[in-house]
Amino acid sequence: YINPTSITIITLSIIMGTIMTMSSSNWLMAWIGLELNMLAILPIISKPKTTRASEATIKYFLTQAIASAMMLLSSTTNAWQTGSWDILELKNKFSTTIMTLSLTMKMGAAPIHFWLPEVLQGTTLQTALLITTWQKLAPISLMYMISNNIQPALLMSAGILSMIVGGLGGINQTQLRKTMAYSSINNLGWTIMIMALSPNLAVMNIFIYMIMTTPIFLMMTSTSTKTLQNLTTTWTTSTATTLSIALLMLSTSGLPPFTGFMPKMLALNELITQKLTTLATLAIMTSLVSLLFYLRVTYLIMVLTS
Repeated sequence: YINPTSITIITLSIIMGTIMTMSSSNWLMAWIGLELNMLAILPIISKPKTTRASEATIKYFLTQAIASAMMLLSSTTNAWQTGSWDILELKNKFSTTIMTLSLTMKMGAAPIHFWLPEVLQGTTLQTALLITTWQKLAPISLMYMISNNIQPALLMSAGILSMIVGGLGGINQTQLRKTMAYSSINNLGWTIMIMALSPNLAVMNIFIYMIMTTPIFLMMTSTSTKTLQNLTTTWTTSTATTLSIALLMLSTSGLPPFTGFMPKMLALNELITQKLTTLATLAIMTSLVSLLFYLRVTYLIMVLTS
């Protein structure tokens, strides 16, 4: 049992922190918003009284704290050089690089993605949903604001790396939360890569991902499905739910005619328009790898229900 007052305070702090970051024009206010948000989610992650949850909480706290420190370093260096704390005035090369790394670390994209699968595995499905959707809003909005000042090569490298990691990492998983974590890393890869060319498209991509991930997690929660093994028993009691999970997985993978195909097609179109054919080919190849583990889940369900 949790005191309703504390639930209200925690929920409000999480919402307030994100909104504060998204609406601020000053690095210090953005940082305070992120800190408020991070401190409020810690009790939620550690709510199950297991060693696993405590471990996940500490891992989450440490990575977010290091990312916040990097963010302060970056904005302070920039203020020292330009005399401005304005988010849009992040002109210093060193500052933009450190800030990009800090934001990718905060949202759980490669190269500093190691915490995400571990933290999701240690918490409940609802908390996993919160971390893979709501917690990405603040860092992505900051990245969107500074996207004009970041070197495109940096964003594209981080993007492709996340796509490769997300694709390869998910292949051998039997735990659905870890699979969803790698799926998140993979989708963040697409978002970050296209952020360099078309920030608006990147925002659309992450929103569509969130819209698809939310029902997957909610259905997994309602049927208390945590592993592939669970899925084999779930379909007997709730066939429609299990089939919906399968179709949503295919959509997240970016297969046509599902919704998830649209942002990927637009992203590839943008890459080819900018004469980045090699990058587009690489993106398609990594997409194929990640399709493998989505298909694994879908195949398992389809074979059982047929």
